[in-house]
Amino acid sequence: MGTVLGLDPAWTESNPSGVALLDDVGDHWHCPGLAPSYDSFIALAHGVSVDWRANPVGGDPVPEPVLDAAAALAPGVDADVVAVDMPVSRASFTGRRRADDLASRILSGAGCGVHSPMPARPGRLSLKLRDGFAARGFQVGTTGPLGAGKRPLLEVYPHPAAMSLLGERYRLPYKIGRTTRYWPDEPLERRIANLLEVWTRLIDALSATIDGIDLPLPAIAQGATLSGMKRYEDALDALICARVGTQFLEGRCALLGERDAAIWVPPVPGLDFGSYSTLYTA
Repeated sequence: MGTVLGLDPAWTESNPSGVALLDDVGDHWHCPGLAPSYDSFIALAHGVSVDWRANPVGGDPVPEPVLDAAAALAPGVDADVVAVDMPVSRASFTGRRRADDLASRILSGAGCGVHSPMPARPGRLSLKLRDGFAARGFQVGTTGPLGAGKRPLLEVYPHPAAMSLLGERYRLPYKIGRTTRYWPDEPLERRIANLLEVWTRLIDALSATIDGIDLPLPAIAQGATLSGMKRYEDALDALICARVGTQFLEGRCALLGERDAAIWVPPVPGLDFGSYSTLYTA
């Protein structure tokens, strides 16, 4: 079916962004590249393995070198789909969009309300990401067929996608910044263990359709800390984004939005997208 690039772009310049690449190898998907930052993903294409012990470096979106690295890691095929966990739009925006309202209306009952974009977050980073991919033939995907020579840049949402993976009906407790909300009475070591258990379930579910996933989770016995685990969370989110891209290619995603902006979501148990899901063809 092709190649899918998944990105978990940071909404600020200082934080790193996870990157995942999936390649269709016939009867399944393969992951030839997974990294916690743009720099480390690009380095993979030059034969430098990811050092998961090192602190990843942040920075602005760099679509062109990331796409070049993806082409080197999956030779002979350019990315067919890019799936990103960041608000993107064909038109300018500085606040909440109809796509955010629709997604929240459907998903908030499952604990997955959508954050409102703001002028500074993601602000110019969203524009730079969109325009960088546009220069390589990608267009924000809010329709069925795109124009000649255009490939879809999809906005996706990892939380409902994670629910879909595990067949859950409520938001999974897998974000580092919320461990005290998930388990307020548990000590830090137990919260870290709980988080690793959820991550392991997600990786196992992803591995059912994707081979070659190289995400060596840390161990509590090796001194795992919440701050040091953020890089794994970013890479996992990028991998989930890429998985949604494969489901888009398989025709198994709902579209929530309108002509300028849309969020793509795979089937989630207990949620009926109904009339909110529409394909715009103009």
